[in-house]
This record gives sequence, structure tokens and C-alpha cells, in this order.
Amino acid sequence: LEKADIVLVHQFTELCLTLRIGGFSRTSHSSIDSQSFLSSFTCCRAGSSLEYATVCCSWIGGLEDEKQKTDVHYRSLGGEGNFNWRFVFPFEYLPSEQLCVISKKENFWSLDKTEFRTPPKLFIQIWDNDKFTMDDYLGFLELDLNSTISPTKTAKGCDLDMLPDTKNPGAKAPKLTSLFSQKSLNGWWPCVQEKDDKRILAGKVEMTLEIVTEQEADEKPAAKARDEPNMNPKLDPPNRPETSFLWFTSPCKTLKYIIWRRFKWIFLGILILLFVVLFLGIFFYSLPNYLSMRIVSPV
Repeated sequence: LEKADIVLVHQFTELCLTLRIGGFSRTSHSSIDSQSFLSSFTCCRAGSSLEYATVCCSWIGGLEDEKQKTDVHYRSLGGEGNFNWRFVFPFEYLPSEQLCVISKKENFWSLDKTEFRTPPKLFIQIWDNDKFTMDDYLGFLELDLNSTISPTKTAKGCDLDMLPDTKNPGAKAPKLTSLFSQKSLNGWWPCVQEKDDKRILAGKVEMTLEIVTEQEADEKPAAKARDEPNMNPKLDPPNRPETSFLWFTSPCKTLKYIIWRRFKWIFLGILILLFVVLFLGIFFYSLPNYLSMRIVSPV
């Protein structure tokens, strides 16, 4: 008998994950530690409220080098962010093993690419964008596309109970679904933050997830962000308040919405103090002449 060669051919599918980030809603449980004066224009404390410049970034596990980011929602009171931003992640998927096939160089000096197989996971992170200090981490969300957490239709019903509790195996299992069979999911997912070895609800992110084949992506093109072709669906610019702007590009708005709003009572106090000092200065300057005139020519 001659020796036979057996070759196993794995058929993978070219897929595309389209992710639309609608917005991010921060909860009162999350915390942030950036108190420098230089960054006060983008992240500062006024009483008990915080102002953020919120940005969202996302990537598929194993493709960290292809991380994508939204634009920045500047001066977000309380950490909310409106984006209406599209992420597009093409990837190769092996249905028989339910794994992503990733080819990349292990090191920058490597000549050939190495093939890796990794679970299809989507990572979402929310950051506070600072211009003069390091960005502040607000929260994250990790989704396994084979067993995706089912989203809620409203932000009110979105909480930590939707996430699997790895520290308590006896806890009630959350409702899971496969994005590959569901094709599309829309709603709110919870973002978490680790604090003192405990998981807290940092915020809630509104997203639309859609899996399409390479052929479907060619038939219904959709560019990243809001670039052309901006279709399937068309994304309009987000409805952000007038206070959402980069402070050094708009001096007039900076004076109106940042400096005057934040320091108006200090300015008014300084102005009143100047008037009082001016009045007292004039009074004491004129007092000797007035007294001498009263002594010399009393009435």
C-alpha cells in the first residue's frame, strides 16, 4: 500500500461586522480622577458634577492594531456622549470551529504572517479625552459574538444583571444569543468598571450590531464613521448641545460657556471688590483736605 497524504481544508467565511455607536450614558457610580487645572477645559469638577470629553473605541479580539475610535463629544455634562458613528470590521470566520481566523506577523521583523484562531469577541471602551493629561478610563464592554448578551430596548432596563457573574456560578444566567444566527442586534448594553475588586456599572452604551457576508457588504456598501458612502443606513451628525466644542478653536464660545459660566461669581465678586476699594481710596484720599477745610473755615 502506498502512503496517502490527507489534507484537511478548513473553509472560512469572509464576514463584516458593522457597529453603529448611538450614544453613551454615564451612571453616577463611575468615578474619574483628573483634577489638573490645565485639563479643566475638557474635564473639570464643578461642585458635584463632572464635565467630560467622551470618546469611544472598539476592536475585535486579535485585531487590536485595527482599533477604531469615534470623534470626541466635548464638554459632556455628566459623561454622556452622542456619536452616531459607524465602525466596520472585516474578518475571516471559521463556522465549523466558531473561531476567527487572523493572519498577522508575530514581530515586525517577521517575513511571513502567522495564522491565529481566536474567539470572535468585540471590545468596547469609553474614555474621557484630555488634551494635556492622560485620558481617563470610564468603562468597558466585552461581547462574545457567539453568545452575545441580549440588549435592552431602553436605557432604564440596562443594568449589571444582564452580564454573566463569573464569581458566582450559581447566579441566574443572562439571556444570550448568537449574532451569527441573529444577524442584527440593537439596544442598550451595560459598560462596567473594576473598582476595589468589584464590578460597578459605569454607564450604558446604545449600539446596533450587524453581521453581513462579503457579498452583502459589496451590494450594500457603508463606510466607516460618517464618510462616503454614508448609507445602509445614512448616519446624520449627532445632536449635540452648543457647549460641545474644542475650547481653543472657539474663543468666543470658550468665554461664554466655560470661563463666564464657571467663574462669573468670582468675576462679579472681584468687580464689586474693586468698586469698594476704589470708593474707599477716594474717600481716604479726600478726607484730609475735607477735614482741613472744616478746621480753617468752619460753618
